[in-house]
Amino acid sequence: MRPVELSAFMEKLAQLSGEAILPFFRTQLGVTDKGNGGFDPVTEADRAAETVIRRHIRQNFPTHGILGEEFDAENPDAEYLWVIDPIDGTRAFICGLPVWGTLIGLMRGGNPVMGLMHQPYTGETFIGDGGHSQVKGPRGARPLHTRSCLDLGVAHLMTTDPRLFRGAEEEAYLRVQNEVRLTRYGADCYAYAMLASGQVDLVIESGLKPYDIVALIPIIEGAGGIVTDWKGGTAKHGGQILAAATPELHRAALEKLNG
Repeated sequence: MRPVELSAFMEKLAQLSGEAILPFFRTQLGVTDKGNGGFDPVTEADRAAETVIRRHIRQNFPTHGILGEEFDAENPDAEYLWVIDPIDGTRAFICGLPVWGTLIGLMRGGNPVMGLMHQPYTGETFIGDGGHSQVKGPRGARPLHTRSCLDLGVAHLMTTDPRLFRGAEEEAYLRVQNEVRLTRYGADCYAYAMLASGQVDLVIESGLKPYDIVALIPIIEGAGGIVTDWKGGTAKHGGQILAAATPELHRAALEKLNG
């Protein structure tokens, strides 16, 4: 499948998932706590969106695998594996805040090759293949480029919630936060999209699953950024994640994270 065809298919998935999600947004939707330590919510909208995405993938690519947040994995050892988070940022979603998105990533041979983040309420779609990234929205389409930030002292940092860090992780995170110019909280996948857009320079998180990050890797890399774990290794497995606008800023943040 050619990249342009794949891009069109992923955008179709985004459209279908958005149509499934938006009727639930800013309503009194049902919320279930998964109980995975703390409050871990899932909504009817999460399940509806992942169901329609899975159905469309199976109809068009029956030999592909699917790894999603809400249902069991299908054919996970396939050469092509779709990695889905129907609503990344469910806490923001249930509070009526538009800093959530649908993540759709594609891996080939175990490596992320294309990713999409869709925010149906704002009408934005961020898509990348590791070499190029773009955003499509109400103001048209434009390429994405990270900001040329080289110094922690002028960097803009985001994390979902600093309270998610504990013990040594918290100490490591604070070593970076104490050096940057500006810190903001609470945007989940939208923070990574803003990094690719040149609005944010660093995103630091922990406890992520593959479906939280795989789709975002090709978007960030295609915009000129870098995303790894806290040791500089691959981010595709989730866990501790560091995304940066430039290699220089990434190195500086890694040094602080590792003491």
